[in-house]
Amino acid sequence: MGKILITGAGGQLGSELTAALASTFGAENIIATDINEAAAEKFDYCTFETLNVMDKDRLASLVDIYEVSEIYHLAAILSAAGEKNPLFTWQLNMDSLLSVLELGRTGAISKIYWPSSIAVFGQNTPMDNTPQHCVMDPTTVYGISKLAGERWCAYYHEKFGVDVRSIRYPGLIGYKSLAGGGTTDYAVDIFRAAVNKEDFECFLAEDMSLPMMYMPDAIKATIQLMQAPSKDISIRSSYNVAAISFTPKELYQAISKRYPDFKISYKPDFRQQIASSWPNSIDDTQARLDWNWEHDFGIEQMTDDILKHIL
Repeated sequence: MGKILITGAGGQLGSELTAALASTFGAENIIATDINEAAAEKFDYCTFETLNVMDKDRLASLVDIYEVSEIYHLAAILSAAGEKNPLFTWQLNMDSLLSVLELGRTGAISKIYWPSSIAVFGQNTPMDNTPQHCVMDPTTVYGISKLAGERWCAYYHEKFGVDVRSIRYPGLIGYKSLAGGGTTDYAVDIFRAAVNKEDFECFLAEDMSLPMMYMPDAIKATIQLMQAPSKDISIRSSYNVAAISFTPKELYQAISKRYPDFKISYKPDFRQQIASSWPNSIDDTQARLDWNWEHDFGIEQMTDDILKHIL
């Protein structure tokens, strides 16, 4: 196997996925890239290169120089941040994906991972146990770009045989890095507030139930999908993958069992409208059938683990 290149490695998902890939395949086989030069300090264990994913020539050059065979293309502008600059969000999210898919089409790389999101769903999507195939009418430019990206991934596989794989991530929760401008960021920030003995103001309503996933489960799902035999992959757009669903109030209640004096208030903002268009829960039967996906963490196990590590 050749080397693995990760774009957007400095982000919330990228930081942890890069470390897991280094542990699995050897740090000498990992090329971490990010537009932020300061992200280099996170990757003293592997090669780091500064990369603007809009620069397709430099991306291709890095693939050639390091003899890269797989790309994990994580660089993107997320849902809440994307609404502040929709045209640039569309340009970055779409153009960079097409550059990576073209590297697959020409044979420069052999396998691609690209994350989608539950942001592809919308108000006319079935809200409970959302199926793999259904109406998708996203309401954010991030969601629109992810839906379009899913179709491009399927197209490049069907027309050119590109081995591209994808997961529709729910809200991701981790403690190792700060959240990156998503609509579910409250579920990351709330833990630091509790540990720091600060009151927490939540930007979603207390009863806003959303599909969520603890970062170790997201890493496990990603690597498991990429290691699955190609013949077992029946979905080339993006797989539904689920773990747990909860409301801000339910997460607060789980934390307050450990921190009885912790206080929360609710002040829904524009992110509440975004979240209201997303599902309450996800049906991931196809992922469980195709590559034996199974999550490990529920809300109580996740809460215990996060609080143990950030103390």
